Amino acid sequence: MGFVKAAHEDSLRFSVLGSVRAWRGERELDLGSPQQRVVLTALLLRRGRPVTVAELVDAVWGEEPPPTAVAMLRTYASRLRKVLEPRRDAGELPRVVVSAADGYLARVPEHLLDLGVFERRVAEAKKLRAAGEVSAAADLLRAALDGWEGTPLAGLPGPLAEAERSRLMEERLTTLETRLDTDVRLGRHSEVIAELAALTGEHPLREQLCRLLMLSLYRSGRQAEALTAYRRTRSTLVTELGIEPGPSLRELHDRILAADTSLDPPSPQGEADARVSPVTGHATRPAQLPAQLPADLPAFTGRRAELEKVQALLLDDERHPATVVSVIGGMAGIGKTALAVHWAHQVAHRYPDGQLYINLRGFDSADSLMPPEEAICTFLDALGVPPQRIPARLDGQTALFRSLLARRRMLILLDNARDTEQVRPLLPGSVGCLVIVTSRNQLTGLIAGEGAHPLTLNPMTPAEAHRFLARRLGAARPAAEPRATHEIIARCARLPLALAIVAARAATHPDFPLEAVAKELHDSQGSLDAFAGGDLATDVRAVFGSSYEALSVPATRLFHLLGLHRGPDISAPAAAALAGLPLRETRGLLVELTHAHLLTEHSPGRYTLHDLLRVHAAERVVAEETPQERNRAVERLLRWYLHTADAARAHLAPHRRRVPLEALPPGCRPLTFTTHDTAMEWCEGERLNLVAAVHQAATSHLHGLAWRLSTALCGFFHLRGHLHDWLATARTALDAARDAHDQAGQARSLDDVGVVLTMMGRFAEAIDHLQQATALHRELGDTVGRSQALRDLGTTYLRLGRPDKATEYIRRSLALDRTHGNARGEGLALAKLGDAHQRLGRFDEAIDHLEQALTVLRADSDRWGEGITLDILGTVHHRLHRHNSAIEHYHQALDALRDIGNRWDEAHTLSHLGDALLTTGDPEAAQIAWRQALAVFEESSAHPDAEEIRGKLHGVDEHAPATGPDPTTAHRSATPTHTNPTTTRP
Repeated sequence: MGFVKAAHEDSLRFSVLGSVRAWRGERELDLGSPQQRVVLTALLLRRGRPVTVAELVDAVWGEEPPPTAVAMLRTYASRLRKVLEPRRDAGELPRVVVSAADGYLARVPEHLLDLGVFERRVAEAKKLRAAGEVSAAADLLRAALDGWEGTPLAGLPGPLAEAERSRLMEERLTTLETRLDTDVRLGRHSEVIAELAALTGEHPLREQLCRLLMLSLYRSGRQAEALTAYRRTRSTLVTELGIEPGPSLRELHDRILAADTSLDPPSPQGEADARVSPVTGHATRPAQLPAQLPADLPAFTGRRAELEKVQALLLDDERHPATVVSVIGGMAGIGKTALAVHWAHQVAHRYPDGQLYINLRGFDSADSLMPPEEAICTFLDALGVPPQRIPARLDGQTALFRSLLARRRMLILLDNARDTEQVRPLLPGSVGCLVIVTSRNQLTGLIAGEGAHPLTLNPMTPAEAHRFLARRLGAARPAAEPRATHEIIARCARLPLALAIVAARAATHPDFPLEAVAKELHDSQGSLDAFAGGDLATDVRAVFGSSYEALSVPATRLFHLLGLHRGPDISAPAAAALAGLPLRETRGLLVELTHAHLLTEHSPGRYTLHDLLRVHAAERVVAEETPQERNRAVERLLRWYLHTADAARAHLAPHRRRVPLEALPPGCRPLTFTTHDTAMEWCEGERLNLVAAVHQAATSHLHGLAWRLSTALCGFFHLRGHLHDWLATARTALDAARDAHDQAGQARSLDDVGVVLTMMGRFAEAIDHLQQATALHRELGDTVGRSQALRDLGTTYLRLGRPDKATEYIRRSLALDRTHGNARGEGLALAKLGDAHQRLGRFDEAIDHLEQALTVLRADSDRWGEGITLDILGTVHHRLHRHNSAIEHYHQALDALRDIGNRWDEAHTLSHLGDALLTTGDPEAAQIAWRQALAVFEESSAHPDAEEIRGKLHGVDEHAPATGPDPTTAHRSATPTHTNPTTTRP
């Protein structure tokens, strides 16, 4: 078979990527009738999760099952058990096909199912591509595809087989496309042409295959054939579907027609610096590299002299690259960003390790200025560094960033910088990179201290300004009205931003003569004349005022109100809350503003203001709206964020204590979520806005909103590991509550700060905050809050290695919970007490407390707490050398944690499961569990324990002895999941 060889000769192996088959060792098993194979397939595809009898009936027979369907299913299950476990004693429980509630589940390790091996290899290849190990990724993808034996689920009847067959075939074809794309990236374009030609014939509607075939043909010197392939695909799409090819395919066609040199095969330059695949030993280049440059302006024109000047900074001899820092300066609206982006696109091919871009917001409001810590964390995230591996201090972050850039050739665009101190930590420490900085200020410190090359932009020349208008309006209109064109250019003082706004006004009214546009500018009190050297703010107001006249009154009001928003961008629902308007109406207004170039839709449904426009909007909202309306708008927006964050909390941390909410204003509707994933997706997409909202609430004297929003976000920050954001918002919330003398807010915020400090390993500070929280909760008579703070103190002392001290606090928490009937608190306290006892070697007491905790938490339907408790029980049994019992508890813990999407604690339990499996003498199964844990850590922002798991895997690879932990020693591998920072407070 094409998947991992079994660990023992007697191991079961299963195949679904072809005919459904099973082996014991090398002997193939008879799986019975096609219907019986469907039952086994349904169980295998559910991957250890139960399948109900009703689902199995539907899988086998669809909508018309026979009257005896249920009985027949029982028979099929019984026969499968006999085939798969022929030596099982009559009284022994099944281990493979297991009864579960109203149905069955199959317990089959992932490495013994060919689909599991395939998916693991594809996932590992994805990570290798992201890490730059392209050749190794290609090897893994090829190995993954080699495991297929034909059409999946071949010969199986029924609706399940039909649906899954289609899904699996699509998964295979997508993987094949990825492998072919990887081969093309590696310069193997000539080798894959025949395969791509055959595949495009089989799948003529798949544009990705056509794209790869076109690129491979072009890179092989077969331009005409590449264009023929495009025409053939286009003809098929138009004939069969009535649609044109997508923008990506059309763009490639145009670039091939133009013989775009950026399409040439990868240059051999820099091979000495390329990474080496651990599989093949071949040099590789990073795949899925950061490519963060904003889109180049299609209408970019002019600046030829400036482009020649900056181009001259780059050495022609790329074998000896230097790091070049270029500072592009000039007044607001002069076109610094447009030029920087255009130049960056022109030279991006010379920097094969990717491009990083960030808007440093240097001239936004003071509390929106991006500190270098935030910028460098954004870059580290783009380079694949998990949040919890990012150092807390700026100097550590800078050192890590520079280490990652060593021996890489990257292009970095730092847009809208305020000063040298904001930029300096973001500069590489080694040669080979290009850094482009834009700023309104002269960054003399950067020029003097770092050898940066300055370029100051002036207004366009008259000829450039004329070409600018002709490019946007068409050549005919300016040529027909040369006097009006000259007047417009003069009134805009050849400022690109002003010209763009006026051009948009003229373009939206193609029947208006340019003379009318020029007259409008003339009538605006002549303030555009000041662009030649007067007061910039006055000029901007006049230019924007000219654009306003084409807007509807509601759109103008919305633009003003956007000046109140502090986050980097805004979604349509958030804008609706800000304006107090229905979402549908707001979407129309956003489109109107976007068309007038007063707003940019930088991603679907998300909008941002240019920095100059943001300043102007903030000025206008003060002039046009009363203080009362401004305050109401800000409060509407912040309450919308709070209520939507609370709706997300219900899915991410349903048992976490809610914050009290006030009613929303009429017509302001928060978002609702139906799944854990959609709630998490919203929180991730709005993270920077939510952080900004907490700070804005505090500075707007909405102190209650500040601490409530911060507290509502704790579950999200907890699960994703955004500890820096969590600490910043919790501290802001604490300050706000103190300013308002809000003791309840202070108590909750003190607890939150203490928890995140514990997770960051700053125990002394955590203890101080938690003790203050305990005292405040006592003063307020809040027994639930006081109990929670005491439990959190206990957790902190557990992580300090002081289980004796932890026991003291946890017992106090437990007594409070029992006295006041707080069942969930009682269950959590019992679990933590059990953990403390197991660390002290008091195993009987630990088991007693943990079993009590399970009873209480299950009665409260608290699957999070239940999963953690089961994990600790597994650790106790592991330390007592009851390994089978430990493994069973770990499996139960995994079921509970997966039910609620608690991926981090799932990973910890997988780590502990691997420890137990290794102790039982099954290093291969242990490796599978550890790899699954490592994959979770790496996919979801990770955790410091990822490095420990890599050490375990390395130890097994080095044939480390598989000895169990000493039951009298708290071995690190036996440390319960909930003592990790991710589970300080479930």
